[in-house]
Amino acid sequence: MAIADDFTHFDDHGGARMVDVSLKPDTRRTAVAAGRVLVNRETWELIRTGGVKKGDVLCVARVAGIMAAKRTPDLIPMCHPIAIDGIELDVYLSEEMTSVEITATVTCTGPTGVEMEALTAVSAAALTVYDMCKAVQRDMVIDDIRLLRKSGGQSGDFTRRET
Repeated sequence: MAIADDFTHFDDHGGARMVDVSLKPDTRRTAVAAGRVLVNRETWELIRTGGVKKGDVLCVARVAGIMAAKRTPDLIPMCHPIAIDGIELDVYLSEEMTSVEITATVTCTGPTGVEMEALTAVSAAALTVYDMCKAVQRDMVIDDIRLLRKSGGQSGDFTRRET
């Protein structure tokens, strides 16, 4: 069995390649990803009250995530440039987890999915929270970045079973 039989981004010789999606039909596709940044109580309060000197952490993280989703092919080598139809990025504080919770929903109509765009949006938003808060806390943890669900395309729908 050749590597290409299991992984579409490798040719028969094991070399990296970009998958040809030109024969795939355009379908409506949606992907939802999530993640979090665990912070201490002091950092959480500074974010909540707007006391972080670099500005509104949640707003800037939201914009960073949206921008990153649009630039995913520039960051992930085998991702196709996609005409994204919409990006919703929800960034909010969880008092229970003492965290910044991030959820990205990305949609498009095309021959390939938007899972990587949703995951990239969450990752960039989380990194932005870290960057904006590192002056007050260096031991923040970016955690649990994952695909929650996707719809559309040949492989059908997927929904993660949360434990």
